[in-house]
Amino acid sequence: MAGELSRAAVPALLALFAACGAGDAGPEADAGPEQVREAERYGGTAVVLLSGDLQPLNPLMADLRGNLQLHQFALFTPLLRYDAELNPLPGLAERWDTVRVTPDTLQLTFHLRRDVRWHDGTPTTADDVVFTFQRLKDPRTASPHAEMVRRYGPRVERIDSFTVRFRVRAAADFLVPWMTRPPVPAHLLRDAPPEALSRHPYGQRPVGNGPFRFVRRVPGQEWVFEANEAYPEALGGRPYLDRVVFRVVPDATSRLTELLSGSADVAGAPFVRADELRATPGVRVMAVSDGTWDYVGWNLRLPLFRDARVRRALALALDREAIARAVTHGYGRAGRTTVTPIHWSYDDADPSLTLPHDPAGAVRLLAGAGWQDRDGDGIVEDASGRPFRFTLKVPAGYAAYNEAAVIVQAQLRRVGVDAVLQQVELNTLIDQLVGRANARGGRDRDFEAVVLGWVDGPFSKDDSQYLHTRVMDEPNGQAGYSNPRADWLMDTLGVTIDRDAARPLWRELQRLIALEQPYTVLYYPDALFAVRDRLQGVEMDARGYFISIARWWIPPARRGSVRRQDRASAPQPAASPRVF
Repeated sequence: MAGELSRAAVPALLALFAACGAGDAGPEADAGPEQVREAERYGGTAVVLLSGDLQPLNPLMADLRGNLQLHQFALFTPLLRYDAELNPLPGLAERWDTVRVTPDTLQLTFHLRRDVRWHDGTPTTADDVVFTFQRLKDPRTASPHAEMVRRYGPRVERIDSFTVRFRVRAAADFLVPWMTRPPVPAHLLRDAPPEALSRHPYGQRPVGNGPFRFVRRVPGQEWVFEANEAYPEALGGRPYLDRVVFRVVPDATSRLTELLSGSADVAGAPFVRADELRATPGVRVMAVSDGTWDYVGWNLRLPLFRDARVRRALALALDREAIARAVTHGYGRAGRTTVTPIHWSYDDADPSLTLPHDPAGAVRLLAGAGWQDRDGDGIVEDASGRPFRFTLKVPAGYAAYNEAAVIVQAQLRRVGVDAVLQQVELNTLIDQLVGRANARGGRDRDFEAVVLGWVDGPFSKDDSQYLHTRVMDEPNGQAGYSNPRADWLMDTLGVTIDRDAARPLWRELQRLIALEQPYTVLYYPDALFAVRDRLQGVEMDARGYFISIARWWIPPARRGSVRRQDRASAPQPAASPRVF
């Protein structure tokens, strides 16, 4: 799950993509990209395979990595963008300025472009930015992204139709929300109660303002997007591709067959097949370190996991080096804490920032917490005879998570803990983790423990969005962790710009997380993708997997097979889609 759920964090797209394949040879197989003039790059359909369906495409509510990246790079236009060095660039905002109004407060003003329109023809204006901010801030919305605007004051000032002004507490990442969470159309969503936005039909038929426009969705099967002919030239203009189809193919063998047969262009590559694929003609494998950390998450609200000694024992029982080797096949590193190797504060030389593999120590800690094998059946029990048994949920169809869960189950069993695996469809699992608001002001969450992942990404690192006391009853507060010292450290890090000052704070926070284990971080995987050679212009880095989707292109002579297949099922181009 997500900074972004990879859930994420996307959490993300890691959690949605699976499979791999080889590209086809064709008449232009030997022609370099430089031999195809730009005017000839327009046209064709690319097919991306998903192992599970996307969430509804509502930027206020969705938080799987695949959704977030479609929002950011394809369907919508954020106020700002990043270059390869992570410097901010104009997006919907053609310029912005800041004024320090108090020692710790900035006045941030965005000046919007006047030529960006929603796909139904309505201009994108300051009203959309104001509306989006208000809904993110409103607790009734229960947006998983509310923490991103926590440092912003409660009011936003509409200066005119294309100018908005905020007050924000000075912090290193104060621009990040506007780079990664785009505005939504106020004219389509304004009349919806905030608490109804998670179920609003807009998410099934989204109207964006980005380089691609929504055409249709077949639930559980595919999402189809077409080029936005009117996208401003200053923002890149019309995409090269006519259409991108995201197809849901749950069966891994079928996904592999489709890629090998040439009826798909992009899919996640399983770790176990990566070396083989690198040697396969017509396909390239792209590896990206993107800030993902895959974990076992414990529900600390439950008596079984409330004692930090128990959680620490469970972590000691796990051989994370072995799990990383077995699951990632060398395309990942053993987990330590929630700070990943792409973050500047990551330190793999400090032994206090992780727990060793120590099954004997795990048994001693469990015994100290009252769990011993009292009846000789190999499972530890408490004083009342209740066995240490729980359900470990894992998303169905995701090989890495399921393989990790099987190893976790076996290693816990060696210290007398019985983890019962249960596969759950991804979106259903996320609903269970997020839970529903109850009359007591909390949320009812249907899980004991889970194997999943968060994606922090390169833009910022803010553990408060899932570990702070204030988010315990928010959607992302699945673990239910609360520690006043950790709260103070996270709050202080949020406004500490100087790295030398922040480094000891990060180290202390990581030590706390290692000691208390609200999440047991298993490994930091790379994201692997197989891309057919016919699809050109594909770039991936820590910013995302779709950063260049508007510049994906297919040589004219190699557009045939997939395009013919897509024509048979896709609707004819029409006017801007209606939402309702």
